[in-house]
Amino acid sequence: MHPLSMQDSAAPDGVCYGCGGSNPHGLHIKSHWHADGVHVMAEHLPDAKYCGWPELVYGGLIAMLVDCHSNWTAMAYHYRAEQRSLDSLPRINCVTGNLGIKFIKPTPMGVPLTLRARVEGDVGRKSRVICEVYAGDVLTAVGDSLFVRVDTEQLAAAAHGREADPAQPA
Repeated sequence: MHPLSMQDSAAPDGVCYGCGGSNPHGLHIKSHWHADGVHVMAEHLPDAKYCGWPELVYGGLIAMLVDCHSNWTAMAYHYRAEQRSLDSLPRINCVTGNLGIKFIKPTPMGVPLTLRARVEGDVGRKSRVICEVYAGDVLTAVGDSLFVRVDTEQLAAAAHGREADPAQPA
């Protein structure tokens, strides 16, 4: 039996379409540390509705998978750097600062996808994550993205033009 995923451990109430376990319509991506202690892994079998060209996975789905999985990789590295368990408070959150995807080969439908990600360089307020996407044993895409550690209460307040409640913990 697999231990709880990062998403289920750190954010069981998550509503993100890609990785939130509480989103009834979402993809429910589940990320775990690899045994090597360097990479964070996830698997996903795209549903037929995510077809781009006939028999090929829609590139936007690949971007979403890379985005969510890479973000969890950045957060996992932060938890580890602070020697904290994923279920500890306050919750660590990151957002996408820059999402870069290089499509190497067409990604076939009907083949389980494996995402393999790691932080490249230092873990800081801004962290670079490299995420490889494999269809079976074939590398089909590589994400090279930047994730920024944030206080989501302040971020949501700013996005809606209101002040964050200073009495609320981050």
